[in-house]
Amino acid sequence: MNERPAAGERAVVVQLDFGQGDLADQLEEVRLLVESAGGLVVAEVFGRRHSPDPKTFAGKGKIEEIAAMLAAGEADLVIFNHQLSPAQERNLERELKCRVIDRTSLILDIFALRAASAEGKLQVELAQLEHLSTRLVRGWTHLERQRGGIGLRGPGEKQLETDRRLLGNRIKLLKERLKKLSRQRGVQRKARMRGDVLNVSLVGYTNAGKSTLFNALTHAGVFAANRLFATLDTTSRRLWIEGAGNVVISDTVGFIRDLPHSLIDAFHATLEAAADADLLLHVVDSASHARDQQMLDVNKVLEEIGASKVRQLIIWNKIDLTEAAPGVERDEYGTIARVRISARSGEGLELLRDSLAEYALAKAETLQDELAVAARDAQPDYIS
Repeated sequence: MNERPAAGERAVVVQLDFGQGDLADQLEEVRLLVESAGGLVVAEVFGRRHSPDPKTFAGKGKIEEIAAMLAAGEADLVIFNHQLSPAQERNLERELKCRVIDRTSLILDIFALRAASAEGKLQVELAQLEHLSTRLVRGWTHLERQRGGIGLRGPGEKQLETDRRLLGNRIKLLKERLKKLSRQRGVQRKARMRGDVLNVSLVGYTNAGKSTLFNALTHAGVFAANRLFATLDTTSRRLWIEGAGNVVISDTVGFIRDLPHSLIDAFHATLEAAADADLLLHVVDSASHARDQQMLDVNKVLEEIGASKVRQLIIWNKIDLTEAAPGVERDEYGTIARVRISARSGEGLELLRDSLAEYALAKAETLQDELAVAARDAQPDYIS
């Protein structure tokens, strides 16, 4: 299993350009990821390719450059800001004589650092084990031979096969525990959703300011920091809105480009809060020049978890960094589509509260209409 990078571990980052055109944004993001994992980027290796090398992803010349950077920076590991196959990782480690991890392993590592609740820890362990199951051969090559000798002449399993079986058993156990927690969470969520209370979930790219906004609205004291994946566990609070009553608002884990599928699957129960919401507050870092791509990446994950059809209200956050004025924008139907705010300074928060009140009242009216229709349909038909 990949060991978690210790604090201050020195890393060489590799970012190759396959024609995607946003190299600077990807480099800035991987620097923040490494920093969030407690590492230190001592060198960066760039390159352009038409497609990845099947064996080593980067190609012979680039591997020589990485090796030189490793030696010059006295680095401990190499981090590819890409998804590597198990064979590519194995071949790279053989060539570079050091640990090599990919983007997925790096993100999983950060999640392992951040997990605080029992459910969050189970979700992270499940994601890590499922990722590990495809890479079990790494570090176990000395055990691939049939073991023999006193006390080791068992049923004939290789050690590697034993480890795969034990790993499979652990994965099955974790899935059963998470399924049970998911059922409990579902009962609690349905209880909250009864009546005409508006259910709102905060979603957005990691570090967009969701937890800061959640705290500004609810005074919940949820941990918020200027780093990636500061929040993993979903937190829900009731928020009193003048003129509209209570609103239930939930803070969720941030999304990111190429979020590992194993994480999406593992955190599915946590992310169900977004799928079951009446309204998604899609928090956007308006100061980021990658904001448009980040919004697309968030919508991609929402589609994967079955939340793509939930109505969205775009929260244009961090206007204190762009000198934009707080304000409300409506679509062609007169519905509020975007609110410009700063969660940190508090600018525009009253506009957001007013917007939530408008959505809450609209839900209450819809519910009253549905009840009236149901009551009318329940009336017996009399034949004269």
